[in-house]
Amino acid sequence: MKTQLLTASVGALLASCATQAPVVAPAASPQPDAAALDSITADDLLRHVRALSSDAFEGRLPGTLGEAKTAAYLIEQFRTMGLAPGNPDGSYVQRVPLVGITGTPKMQLWAGPKKFEMKPGTDFVAVTSRFVPEVSVRDSELVFVGYGVQAPEYGWDDYKDVDVRGKTIVMLINDPAVPRADDPARLDDKMFRGKAMTYYGRWTYKYEIASKLGATAAIIVHETEPAGYPWAVVQNSWSGEQFELAAADKNMGRVPVQAWISNERARELFAASGLDFDAAKAAAVRRDFRPMPLKALANFSIRNSLREVQSQNIVARLPGSDPVYADEHVLYTAHWDHLGRNPSLPGDPIFNGALDNATGVAGLLEIAEAYARLPEAPKRSALFMAVTAEEQGLLGARHYATQPLYPLSRTLAVINMDGLNPWGPTRDMQVIGSGQTTLEDLLQDVLARQNRVVAADAEPEKGFYYRSDQFELAKVGVPALYADSGSEVIGKPEGYGLQKRREYTANDYHKPSDEVKPDWDLSGAAQDMRVLMEVGWRVANERHWPRWKDGSEFKAVREAQLAQP
Repeated sequence: MKTQLLTASVGALLASCATQAPVVAPAASPQPDAAALDSITADDLLRHVRALSSDAFEGRLPGTLGEAKTAAYLIEQFRTMGLAPGNPDGSYVQRVPLVGITGTPKMQLWAGPKKFEMKPGTDFVAVTSRFVPEVSVRDSELVFVGYGVQAPEYGWDDYKDVDVRGKTIVMLINDPAVPRADDPARLDDKMFRGKAMTYYGRWTYKYEIASKLGATAAIIVHETEPAGYPWAVVQNSWSGEQFELAAADKNMGRVPVQAWISNERARELFAASGLDFDAAKAAAVRRDFRPMPLKALANFSIRNSLREVQSQNIVARLPGSDPVYADEHVLYTAHWDHLGRNPSLPGDPIFNGALDNATGVAGLLEIAEAYARLPEAPKRSALFMAVTAEEQGLLGARHYATQPLYPLSRTLAVINMDGLNPWGPTRDMQVIGSGQTTLEDLLQDVLARQNRVVAADAEPEKGFYYRSDQFELAKVGVPALYADSGSEVIGKPEGYGLQKRREYTANDYHKPSDEVKPDWDLSGAAQDMRVLMEVGWRVANERHWPRWKDGSEFKAVREAQLAQP
């Protein structure tokens, strides 16, 4: 993700961070207290999940009664454990100022004589990040810009010398799938990491580059496999109230319209413009691709209802036992929010978010309790943070990354939990975005004592690393570990774990049906949480700090951060 956008934001943050060189802590015993580890149980995980994903919590949307109930529950749990407030002001809360935007979008397309009346939700979704009552786009020319990528390190520019200011750009999701010159059936691993998604493939990048280049609107064409989820996820995630971090400029520098279009309607649009969609997509994986005018016009209007919301990251702390190192921290994160309610849906209107991410928050609570039960705290301090607005674009984590409660230069690692394993014990744990940090080596060491192994990301093409909260901390240099469910489920056929993950994505992800299932077995999740507790405990005690490995796009950021006086 070596983009100018990331570099600029990181540079601004580094300039504001107070840093100093790492202090090497003395060696500690190799394992945490067994009784503390054993306090993490499947029954306790399930108890927390049932509470947080119950209808009483109304889907845990920021700025609602669901947020108030969630915050109260988490604070009470941390207080009962005996953990200290995580905010230096003496509270368990870091305020996260948001602006809620409820938009009513309309979209029309013309291609020659053909007029497309687009149905919201079914054919398209469209929102604006600008804090304005209304956004209107009239007679905007459409231009297909392939994957919409400018990546100088790959010698790639989908825009060439075409000026897209004032235009509506149409883009494909994910990265250019560049084939090998000597074997076109295989992807070139030297281009956009081959099968693995880079940040250039994320929808966030697509809208960022549209803003940078002055486009009037940006439309992403949805395809299930490259996106990593079906159209229903787009429909549910981008409908209803959307949130942005409060901004003094009211986000007026952002592209006015951010939209998705269904694959079916995109194909009709291309055909009406005299283009074959598949041929245009094939052309977009070549370095010599040039933007293609679609001979079409777009109208958008979005009427907005705006409100200011004071959301909350909930933070608890276990102070380190060694006064020399207690100002250094290991951070655990999990997002507490989900999608709330949609009264217009037939039947069940509540997005309970049981797997996503009541399980992750339950894991956070269980790990926090295990730390609280230690006979002696680790030498360094441990932070436990349930972050807000992950579903809105990692906003709570981004707020902490830009306004940390404790210096990022003294934060040794972040360990993130997002969707635990409900299908039983596994022989492995996956590392999402594998190959990034020495935390993976520590994870392997802990797993080896259980005769388990670290597995590489089973679905790197879906870009999960860029879709969860640790990414915002990684962008500002903090070594990050996102260890996910394993695929080799003990006692099940080969491929069972991956099959269950894909079934969940197809049937329950970002749908009201994401509820506790009768066949759930959280014993594997409990096993995984004990592992992550031990990984963090060892970071909090061991001599050497975790570091980014050679080749990681985040390595230079951390090195520059730690080099500052």
